[in-house]
Amino acid sequence: MARMSPSALRSAFVARYGRPAARAARAPGRVNLIGEHTDYNDGFVLPIAIEQSLWAVAAPRHDDALRVYSDALRDLQTWTLADGPHADAPRWTRYVHGVATLLRRRMPSLDGADLLITGDLPLGGGLSSSAALEGCTALVLCGLAGCELPLEELAAICRSAEHEFAGVPCGLMDQYASLLSRQGCALLLDCRSRRFEHVPCRLDQHALLVVDSGVRHELASGEYAARRRECGEALKLLRRACPRAAALRDVAPADVARCAADESLRRDAGAMRLLARARHVVTENERTLAAAAALRAEDWPELGRLMSASHASLRDDYQVSCAQLDALVERLERCPGVLGARMTGGGFGGCVVALVEVPHAQGLVAQLNCGGDPAAPRPVLRVVPAGGAERCAL
Repeated sequence: MARMSPSALRSAFVARYGRPAARAARAPGRVNLIGEHTDYNDGFVLPIAIEQSLWAVAAPRHDDALRVYSDALRDLQTWTLADGPHADAPRWTRYVHGVATLLRRRMPSLDGADLLITGDLPLGGGLSSSAALEGCTALVLCGLAGCELPLEELAAICRSAEHEFAGVPCGLMDQYASLLSRQGCALLLDCRSRRFEHVPCRLDQHALLVVDSGVRHELASGEYAARRRECGEALKLLRRACPRAAALRDVAPADVARCAADESLRRDAGAMRLLARARHVVTENERTLAAAAALRAEDWPELGRLMSASHASLRDDYQVSCAQLDALVERLERCPGVLGARMTGGGFGGCVVALVEVPHAQGLVAQLNCGGDPAAPRPVLRVVPAGGAERCAL
């Protein structure tokens, strides 16, 4: 799995900082097979970690400074733990700053550090590079401080960093997938109880292809937060039928249908929009549990059908897709050997994941890599369920 050898990590760090590294950690990206926008509604998700990862390589400092270099962005930023980055610092620094600040509250002995962030995980493509950045930073800083924290606690710290410092009100899925996944398995996570199950995902005769739409997304731009607010408003509306519901997870599709049939609500476009948001969440929870059952039974056609149904719901009811994602899904679903396809991630751009029979996978990759137009190739990754974050030898 390790795409960067210890010697390569050591050499890269010395080339940047002129001194040896002390610690290194890796955190993978993730692809969500199904269960989109359910995590912040106390629902169910079914992601896999992927081999593509970010690495954090670090050496301690004896002052309060964090000096961090992003290899992918060719950007070096420095700030003190007490003050944080300046107001106009690049957005990626917020994730590192947030994790370091929250860890220091937990571990007052944490000093400054020199960090190098490198890897092969595409940024901004819906593969959760933010959670990977948080996870590898958390692990390497804990290593420097000589402190071991449970992975579940680190996942909660990383999510809080995203909330408080990056301004993205995400659920727990990305952090749990990056930190707690197991090789060869999908992670079925109950986002209310935080219980999870490693569901075997044996891709002997099937492949998962991740295709970049070419549209970058920015979840903090407002739409992601707006959907979360709409879910809260929809829950208030649905309490007419489900007075004890604490989250949309507690609502059934039949409850949404009854409210949608109410004549007083049918004349209210805003109410119908909120019910559509709720319909996606409650049906997506059902699809996610059914997808986990399909994986256990190795019923690949059923898994593909559920993935395609998920995309239709995200497109029509939740309205977080975009024209490029929709066109890509439609094109993939017409290809021989494709059992299902859907957008993956928060939406508004990013990637599509497709379930493909192996005999058709190589030809489809070649076709997509030129996108029908050799001048405009589409990046395609063939991914497999990988293990979660780990400290790395140097």
